[in-house]
Amino acid sequence: MEHALNADRSAAIAVTAFPAFILIGSAAAWMMPTVFAPASAYITQFLMIIMFGMGLTLTIPDLKEVAQRPLPIFIGVVAQFVIMPLAAIVVAKALGLNPMLAVGLLMLGAVPGGTSSNVIAYLAKGDVALSVAMTSVSTLVAPIATPMIMLALAGQQTDVDAMGMAKSLVQTILIPVVGGLVLRYVLNAWIDKIAPVLPWISILGIGCVVFPTIANNVDRLAQMGLIVFAAVMAHNILGYVLGYVTGRVTTMPKSYCRTMAVEIGTQSAGLSSGMAAKFFAHEAALPGACAAVMHNVNGTIYDFIVRRLDARRVRATVPAREREAQPV
Repeated sequence: MEHALNADRSAAIAVTAFPAFILIGSAAAWMMPTVFAPASAYITQFLMIIMFGMGLTLTIPDLKEVAQRPLPIFIGVVAQFVIMPLAAIVVAKALGLNPMLAVGLLMLGAVPGGTSSNVIAYLAKGDVALSVAMTSVSTLVAPIATPMIMLALAGQQTDVDAMGMAKSLVQTILIPVVGGLVLRYVLNAWIDKIAPVLPWISILGIGCVVFPTIANNVDRLAQMGLIVFAAVMAHNILGYVLGYVTGRVTTMPKSYCRTMAVEIGTQSAGLSSGMAAKFFAHEAALPGACAAVMHNVNGTIYDFIVRRLDARRVRATVPAREREAQPV
């Protein structure tokens, strides 16, 4: 129990510190691009580290959750792989993004949920078990879903190596996640002890993907940084809104709706940036790099808003006489 509490506390601190770490590292990559650019040769390895860390966080109860609540998980995962790619197309057309930025935003919409979504859902008083299950399932189906989405929606604008993408996703997602899950099962007690460190390993891994992307795109960011920021912001907000609406339309409880909003809106930004750079162009990796910051910042804002709404509802249900009697 104590290990679980320490892990939750560490994850919450990590999500709060993550935007600052990415911003500071991105600024350093901007000012010293020659220092960070060579790391782009190892992006696949960094992605594997991130996904292996995610596999280590999964437990047998997490997998049982999929069997116990298949319908909301199925709805959430399908909605994610439908809403976010279509939202990317809408935002790209509305803002007039150039082809490579549009492909990068589509890649952001086509990847699975980000690992930080679980902590964001926890802080928003969502259903954490459902969040973990949705992240896990979307991650495991990504080697099939992501290439199919990119081929169907981007194949007319640019060449899409769907088979190569699928093989790369198996290498960077499926094998590390399954390997981490098996190791967690075999060495569960030992992994529990190091669990508080795992979110920080993921953060370092994402930084090692994002910073070389910034370093390789200094000139492009100087020219179009604002439009990339606006596109990622609009895409993320659409994900939150339509994710919550999905839960409401399917008559799910409030905690499920909040989880749907977080899971559908929060994408695996590091994976998006790495895959876009590998299969398209460095410029296409910019939306994912920007999302590494924005998704966590927006998640923190979302947590603050829903907690304030909950506090307001509580105050509204407490009789005035009781409120006057409470100490200030």
